[in-house]
Amino acid sequence: MRLLAITLALSAFALPALAQDVPHHRAGEEAVDPYEVGPANAGAEPFEGDEMWRAFGGAEGVGRIVDGTLDRSAADPRTADIFRATDMVRLRRTLKEQFCFILGGGCVYTGRSMADAHDDIGLQATDFAVLVEHLQAAMRAEGIPFRVQNRFLAKLAPMHLDTVTR
Repeated sequence: MRLLAITLALSAFALPALAQDVPHHRAGEEAVDPYEVGPANAGAEPFEGDEMWRAFGGAEGVGRIVDGTLDRSAADPRTADIFRATDMVRLRRTLKEQFCFILGGGCVYTGRSMADAHDDIGLQATDFAVLVEHLQAAMRAEGIPFRVQNRFLAKLAPMHLDTVTR
């Protein structure tokens, strides 16, 4: 019985998430249409090892960075309209998963692809630049070294091709 429990516990970590195994929304989030869950949806390959994850302070540090970025973005008159109609509960959760995945924290990203998640928002290049500005401010507030910030931003930069639609 103990061996079965250990095997089941290990298999939960070893198997990739399948679309039918991952909820598309959680308590407090708005329902979304079904989509296929997979690592490619995160928009970038993860860093090797856990050096970047540790540099960002693990889950707590990433959580503060995501919250700081989104709080700044929602309060900034240049981007506030984008976030008024956004499910902020879902966005906070999936952005934390995405950052954790990319930074090598071992998380499964359960969100939609970057193109699908942004196709009806109508982001402009200036919106993307302001969001990056807010992310940089949140990373500075968390004490992330400039060189480390740049490594992360280099992973995120190509996403503008899938997120900027106007």
